[in-house]
Amino acid sequence: MRTFGYTSRPSRVVFGSGTVGRVREEVERLGCSRVLLLAGPAVAEPASRLRDVLGDLLAAEFDGAAMHTPVEVTERALDVLTEAGADGIVALGGGSTTGLAKALAVRTDLPQLVLPTTYAGSEVTPVLGETRDGRKVTRSSPAILPETVVYDVDLTLALPLSLTVTSGINALAHAVEALYSADANPVTDRQALDAVSRIAGALPRLAADPADREARADLLQAAWLAGTCLATVGMGLHHKLCHTLGGGFGLPHAATHTVVLPHAMAYNAPAVPEVMSRVAEALGVPDAPGGVYDLIVSLGGPTSLRELGMPESGLAPAAELATSTPYPNPRELTGEGIAELLAEAWHGHRPQGPPSTRAQLARLTDEVVASFARTPDPRVRTLLGGLVRHLHAFVAENDVTDAEWQYAVDFLTRTGQNCGPTRQEFVLLSDTLGISSAVDLLTNSRTPDTTPSAVLGPFYVEGPPEAVHGSDISGGLHGTPLWVDVLVTDTDGETLKDAVVDVWQSNEDGFYDVQLPDLDGPVLRARLRTDSEGRITFWSILPCEYPVPGDGPVGQMLDATGRHPYRAPHLHFMLDAPGHRRLVTQLFVSGGAYLDSDTVFGVKHELVVDFTPHSGPTPDGREVDGEWRRLDYTFRLAPQAG
Repeated sequence: MRTFGYTSRPSRVVFGSGTVGRVREEVERLGCSRVLLLAGPAVAEPASRLRDVLGDLLAAEFDGAAMHTPVEVTERALDVLTEAGADGIVALGGGSTTGLAKALAVRTDLPQLVLPTTYAGSEVTPVLGETRDGRKVTRSSPAILPETVVYDVDLTLALPLSLTVTSGINALAHAVEALYSADANPVTDRQALDAVSRIAGALPRLAADPADREARADLLQAAWLAGTCLATVGMGLHHKLCHTLGGGFGLPHAATHTVVLPHAMAYNAPAVPEVMSRVAEALGVPDAPGGVYDLIVSLGGPTSLRELGMPESGLAPAAELATSTPYPNPRELTGEGIAELLAEAWHGHRPQGPPSTRAQLARLTDEVVASFARTPDPRVRTLLGGLVRHLHAFVAENDVTDAEWQYAVDFLTRTGQNCGPTRQEFVLLSDTLGISSAVDLLTNSRTPDTTPSAVLGPFYVEGPPEAVHGSDISGGLHGTPLWVDVLVTDTDGETLKDAVVDVWQSNEDGFYDVQLPDLDGPVLRARLRTDSEGRITFWSILPCEYPVPGDGPVGQMLDATGRHPYRAPHLHFMLDAPGHRRLVTQLFVSGGAYLDSDTVFGVKHELVVDFTPHSGPTPDGREVDGEWRRLDYTFRLAPQAG
C-alpha cells in the first residue's frame, strides 16, 4: 500500500486564447484598484495591449526584472511600488518577471496576477529563488504563490524557438523530478506524466512550425501541469544543481535546466528504475535520460555547460556547493558522483548509464525489423515489421518467461499437428481468438446495400458435390426438414444468374460430415448455381447449436479459460458471381442458442434471420410429417473493385 500526503495550493487559473482581455476583471476580482505592472522590453507589444485593458487601474510600471531575482533589483522595484501606493501586482513575462512579482509579494503581502509568456511554470508555485552576493537561496511560503494566473496562448506565439525549447525542457524537469520526489502522490504522478507526454509531442511540432497554435496550447498546458507538480512536491538534485549553477555562475536559467536534466536523470536512474520506465513510456523512447538528451539535440537545444559560459574551473566548487546542504533525493549524493555528473554536462556527452532491459529490447526489436529492410514486396515488409514489433511488445508488457514461451511454442506445434484436409485447427484458433472476425471486418467492410460477411470457419471443403435445384443435401440425416429459397442480386437489386453458391452445415448433433468417418460421402454440403432468375432452392435440415472440436489445443484453451465451446445455429454460404466480390457469410437461426455468446464471435445481428416454422403442404409438394422450416433470403453482392 502506498502512503502519501497531498496539499492542494489555492490558486485561480484562466486558460485560453485572448484571455489578456479578462485581466481587468480578474484584477478587480482580487479587490485591487491600483496595480504595479512588471513588464520588460521583450514583451513591449503585449504590454501595450495590457495597459489598455487595465486602464485607470494601472498605477505604475517597472521593467528591470533580472535572471535569478537579485535582491538589489527587488529593492528598486519595491521603491516604485511603495511610491505609487499600489495595492496589487500584475506581472507579464517569463520566469524572471514572475520571480520579481513573488519577491515583492512576500515583502508586502500584496496579491499577484501573473501572465506567463514562457513555459517556466513558476507562476503556480509558492517557491522563490533569490540571489544575494552570488548565491541563490530558495524559500517557500503561501504568501509567495500568485493568487491568479492568466494563460493566454497568444502571448507565446512570438516566443523564439530557442527559448521555446529551453523553457519547455525546464517544464519537463519539473514533471520528471515530481515523479521521484519524496512527496510524490497519485495526483501529481498523473499530472507529471501528462505533462511529459504533452511536452514530448508539442516541442517537435513547434520545431517544424513555431506558429502551430495547438502545439503552443499543449505546451502551455503542460507547463501549467508541471508547475503545479513543482508547487505540490519537493524537488531534488536537478533543481538544486540548476540553482547552484545559475546563482553562482550567472548561467541562463532555462538553458541550464536543459543541459543538466538528462544527466541528473541518469544519476538518479539506478535508484528509481520504475519512474524512469514511466517517463520513457510517456516520452515514447526506450531510455529516459538518453531520450531527453536526444530530444534536445533534435530540437537544436544546448547540451553542454561549456556552451553556456560555465568555466571548467567552476565544476569543483559547484559540486561542493551542491552537496554542502542535505536535501531529499532518491539516490545518495556524493561529491565524486556530482563532480562526474557536472563534468559530463560540461562536455555535453550523451548519458550512457547501464542499458535498461527496455532499451536492450528496443535495440533487439529494431535489429529484427531492420533485417527485413531488403524485402522486395513492401507489403510483406510492413506486415513482418509490424508483427515483430507487436510480438516483442507483448513479450515485454507481460514479462513472458522461458517456460511460458516454450508452452506457447508447444501449443502452436500441437495446433499444426491437428490440421489436415478435413480439419483446420489453426483456423479454429483464429476464430476463437476473434482474429478471423477482426480481419473480416477490416477486409470486407460492406455498404448498407450489401449482405454482411462472416468467418469461413474450419470445416469448409473445396469442391463440394454439385446439386440440382430442389434436391435434398441432408443425405437422409435425421432432423427438422428445412426448405431454403435464396435469391442472389447485385446492389441495385438486379438478379444474378449463374452465381456459384456453396452451402454447408452441421447435423442436428452438431457434427460436420468430415467429423463423421462412418458417413459415405459428403452430406449437408453442396454447390448450386443460380437460375435465370438468380434463385436457388434446396432441402436440408434445421441447423442447431454445436460445440467446436474440444479434443485439440483450442478446446484445451477454452476449458482452461472457462469459456463454453458452442456456436450459435447457422448455415454457411459462399457466393461467387462474375464481376462481383466473393461473399462468405452465415445465416443464423433467430431465437437460437448462443447468439449473444458465439464462441468464434461470428454473429452479426443483420445475419440473424427467421427460419419460419410451417406444417402441411410444402413448396415443391414434398410430403413432410409434422413441422418443417422455411428460409427465404436475398443475398446482395458488391461489384468487383476496378
